[in-house]
Amino acid sequence: MVREPIHILGGGLAGTEAAWQAARRGVGAVLYEMRPGRPTPAHQTGALAELVCSNSLKSELESTAPWLLKEELRRLDSLLLRAADKARVPGGHALTVDRARFSAEVAAAIEAEPTIELRREEASSAPRDAIAIVASGPLTSDALAEDIARLTGSDRLYFYDSISPIVDAESVDLGVAFWASRYGKSTGGTDDYLNCPFDREQYERFVDALLAAQNATAHIAEDKTPFFEACLPIEELARRGRDTLRFGPMKPVGLTDPRTGKRPWAVAQLRQENLRAQSFNLVGFQNHLKFGDQARILRMIPGLEHAEFLRFGQMHRNTYINAPALLTPTLQLRAHPDTLFAGQISGVEGYVEAIATGLMAGMHAAALASGAMPRALPRRTALGSLCHYISGAAPAGYQPANITFDLLPPLDEDTRQKLRHDKKARHAEICRRALEALEEYRADV
Repeated sequence: MVREPIHILGGGLAGTEAAWQAARRGVGAVLYEMRPGRPTPAHQTGALAELVCSNSLKSELESTAPWLLKEELRRLDSLLLRAADKARVPGGHALTVDRARFSAEVAAAIEAEPTIELRREEASSAPRDAIAIVASGPLTSDALAEDIARLTGSDRLYFYDSISPIVDAESVDLGVAFWASRYGKSTGGTDDYLNCPFDREQYERFVDALLAAQNATAHIAEDKTPFFEACLPIEELARRGRDTLRFGPMKPVGLTDPRTGKRPWAVAQLRQENLRAQSFNLVGFQNHLKFGDQARILRMIPGLEHAEFLRFGQMHRNTYINAPALLTPTLQLRAHPDTLFAGQISGVEGYVEAIATGLMAGMHAAALASGAMPRALPRRTALGSLCHYISGAAPAGYQPANITFDLLPPLDEDTRQKLRHDKKARHAEICRRALEALEEYRADV
């Protein structure tokens, strides 16, 4: 007897993918999304699968960890990876998308699926008498967060996350900014980034201005909650040293300013936001400065002196559970196996990682609904290793993870010795091994 519908809380990346995977297995789902009736501090629309921060789903370079995770998702028929491929815009070696088209592709598939019921209402609690997937994201409502705390018997954990500004393309001075990708790595032979070059004096003035600027709200500066290290605001980076930015998001390596024929002292990169290139994201420029300070300081960037900003950087509190203390490798709560977690609230960081946990939660919930035992993905896969980390890391001091090769099991000693001087070959072998394990899993389920 099939136990359905599955209740899925949250219509973001993880929730929509979970609903789709359940439907593909013949199991009905009710998908709850509180927007637009109840907005969040970071979302701009009520669209399903809205991308809040960057529009990049990271590297598509073969034999990298982000590529491997996406390749596994594609082989498991991920709806959102298919939507991303359809909505792709130039982005160097990254999979970057037109946000609006990406959301529209996902929404069209969800709304056309008869076994998925979309409810535009807030789910203030996870049902205890049905199979449920909590995919409410980093901006989970207070009522639902309190219910999750009751369900898990643990306090909530927070860190602050931030989003980058977006600038109107027509306001960029192309007499200063130049098109190029680092080391010539580009999509289809075209240069995919606009680069705003700094000389040393311009960079030093920019850092001085950042250090003197004011945060948007004082309570964040006074709060002891940590930042997520992989998405630090630029003002925090500037506080860590005057050269931190130019060795981080403003690194000029692999670029030559055509006006001087030399490498700039530092560079701000702009990435296309939509198919018509009407707007650009300031790559790595997430911040939480007052909007007036942002406009003034960002217009100190060469080429952006007259920039018109379509969105300023913002910071929001990010909610996630202490997954290692609570979840199994199949994303089920140990104390309540009919409740699964997916997306950023499950203890992962990143768009593709959220999609990945949504896909796996949808698969596992469908198995539960059909009376079968959920089977974790093989440890050798990126998917399996991601779940292994969030369910098996040390609970003390836990922070969410992006996919990296160090999450996957190491190669055997003979292979490591054989390839010890060739890092690319080692990574390629890890990817080959992972995809082989995934195919064995697919053949057996």
